[in-house]
Amino acid sequence: MTVTPRVLIVDDDPVIRELLASYLLREDYQVHCADTAEQAETCLLDNPVDLVMLDIRLPGKDGLTLTRELRVRSEVGIILITGRDDEIDRIVGLECGADDYVVKPFNPRELVSKAKNLVRRVRHAQALQPQAPAEARQLKCFGDWTLDVDRRRLVAADGSEGLLTQGEFQLLSVLLRNAGHTLSRDQLMDQIRNREWLPNDRSIDVLVGRLRRKLNDDPADPQLIITIHGAGYLFSAAVSSRQ
Repeated sequence: MTVTPRVLIVDDDPVIRELLASYLLREDYQVHCADTAEQAETCLLDNPVDLVMLDIRLPGKDGLTLTRELRVRSEVGIILITGRDDEIDRIVGLECGADDYVVKPFNPRELVSKAKNLVRRVRHAQALQPQAPAEARQLKCFGDWTLDVDRRRLVAADGSEGLLTQGEFQLLSVLLRNAGHTLSRDQLMDQIRNREWLPNDRSIDVLVGRLRRKLNDDPADPQLIITIHGAGYLFSAAVSSRQ
């Protein structure tokens, strides 16, 4: 049986909240609404959701702060709703862990399409969460790190684990499959599924920056994900597989 997708809309503009809610309700989503980050946090305590649609510019606690806090404790999908002149905020939002964004004025049908794609990805990731026996897991080893593919966890040499967002996981998976080969930004974007890319989109650079931080790969002198100027990125470590 299909479980009804659950979405929280966080926007201080009632017109936008009602417009998005009407489109999502037509698609049989369960919709919750909040007009501040504080109301959103209260709502989430009693109403777990698959996806949060979040305006960056909220009164009180802003959307970027809420994005950062949600990502620390949750794998919920996050789509930022931003203004046309908020490019820096969009980049910061992606660095904070948002999965995608739309720019006002947006096409509600486009946003619903993004929501469907992201809910599908989130639920697929959740379906992999029940822990299989360690010997049955697919593991990718490189340098001092192990990627637990089934659980989307990055495991350090000391055994500590970190969760990758879906975008980080997809990018790292592509880099591991193509270790030793330079991939252009266009090639990377083509291999990351269920994303809509804009011209001159800097999301790949943001994802690379986030991955480097999680891998302790100094951006000033990276040893794992190397920038090949004018060409793209090269994953330099040898990769092995085990179960």
